[in-house]
Amino acid sequence: MVAIIGIIDLETGISFLFLTNRVTIDWRACSLVPPVVSHQLFIVIFFVSSKMSFDQKEIFSLMYKLARLIVPDTRVEYDSMGAIHVPLDRLYGPQTMRSLLKFPIGGVNERMPRPIIIALAIVKKAVAETNKMSGLEERLCDAISKACDDIISGKLYDEDHFPLVIWQAGSGRHTNMNVNEVICNRAIEILGGQKGTKTPVDPDEHVNLSQSSNDSFSAAINIAVAMQLRDKLYPALTLIIELLNNKVNQWKDIIKIGRTHLMDAVPLTLGQEFSGYKQQQANCRERLDTALTRLYQLPLGGTTVGTGLNTKKGFAAECVKRVADLTSLPFVNSPNMFESISSCDALVEVHGELNTLAASTMKMANDIRFLGSGPRCGLAELKLPENEPGSSIMPGKVNPTQCEALTMICAQVMGNQVAVTLGGCNGHFQLNDFMPMIASNVLRSITLLGDGIKSFCKNCLSNIEPNTDKINTIMSQSLMLVTALSPHVGYERSAAIAKAAHQSGTTLREEAINAGISADDFDEWVRPDKMLGPN
Repeated sequence: MVAIIGIIDLETGISFLFLTNRVTIDWRACSLVPPVVSHQLFIVIFFVSSKMSFDQKEIFSLMYKLARLIVPDTRVEYDSMGAIHVPLDRLYGPQTMRSLLKFPIGGVNERMPRPIIIALAIVKKAVAETNKMSGLEERLCDAISKACDDIISGKLYDEDHFPLVIWQAGSGRHTNMNVNEVICNRAIEILGGQKGTKTPVDPDEHVNLSQSSNDSFSAAINIAVAMQLRDKLYPALTLIIELLNNKVNQWKDIIKIGRTHLMDAVPLTLGQEFSGYKQQQANCRERLDTALTRLYQLPLGGTTVGTGLNTKKGFAAECVKRVADLTSLPFVNSPNMFESISSCDALVEVHGELNTLAASTMKMANDIRFLGSGPRCGLAELKLPENEPGSSIMPGKVNPTQCEALTMICAQVMGNQVAVTLGGCNGHFQLNDFMPMIASNVLRSITLLGDGIKSFCKNCLSNIEPNTDKINTIMSQSLMLVTALSPHVGYERSAAIAKAAHQSGTTLREEAINAGISADDFDEWVRPDKMLGPN
């Protein structure tokens, strides 16, 4: 007789098998020697004839059924490290469970972003369709593809089948296996099987076929960022550029004083001032367009280090083509798989452009809130929308809160830039192992900028009005209109007139007349409407 001893640790959910011949334990036949055993153990002993044939799967299946009597809300699954309990209603498997237990960092707020999970499902779907062309059984490929659709739609993400956090393996391997396991078990359900059995679909042999975490996760984060740029940030940029252009046209005839070094300068129109903001935003969009050409290069088919080991010829090209079809984005094969897997330069470049956008947007938002300062003791050249009360102690006060929110977002993006830069330069040899952190920061910056710009446009920019009375009053008091005198009477004499007006509190016109310039000449030479461009 042979005794089979099954032990389940009820605290950790880990199971162990021991085979014994009478009293002596045959350690060579053990599936795993546990380093630690807790005091809460479920022990099962089977006695079978030494002539009976059995395999590990059968034993674990029997243990699973017995364990259900003790731990009814879980199922037992196993991987190369042994058995582990998985929540009965979850589609993920043992490798996800191990990561969940070993990386309890940050909780729900630190979970792998939804766009990455969706992008990984797009990769897996494209791979399954490509593998079907290479001979993988059609019904398995179709089931995998349908399972991917349930992830791409967001259904399975919303049902909490992807619990892993960003802080894990730097290659994103844990999340790659999380997606593999969910797709596997969902495909098994579609085919009428029982989840957790790896039959007839296996997460490694079928779902992960022709891939490594290194190329699939790297490709997925590029896909996720490109899709989020298209769906979230680009519409916001289009909106703000359009609104700013409207202001340029509406305010093209409103002449105001300019400011340099925070001091009075020569005049310009309010439309000209806002045309600068519009061009900044347009330039940022064009820079992103340029950076996207590198982001669209995917390393799919490069597998572990870029050599394409364990793929068939033509796999990479066909797979990327299918990704492009699924996303309606112009993805192409990376011209050098080794570069694409060992570095995250494309993401660092994209975030660099997001950082530039943050800098440009913060400048604009700050200018607008300063121009709206007041209402009586500030510049007050703009009337900002009054959206909500501004003080719990000062009745009637209204603050430029949309500008404040947007500038805080810009500061956060600049902070994210530091993390992305450090992650990008710390890839070592054939793999960048900061990918989850880099990707999550890029995606967060896109979300913040996209949402922040839209909110600013809706709740501030679209309803800003010029305070023409204040603009005209400030214009008439400005000493820098003296710049128009300089070509006629010289720089030194003009400076003396401006200084005299400043010290005596008089106007430029009065001091110019005192300096011997006729009133008619002054009125002809000093005309703000003639100071808005080249002579």
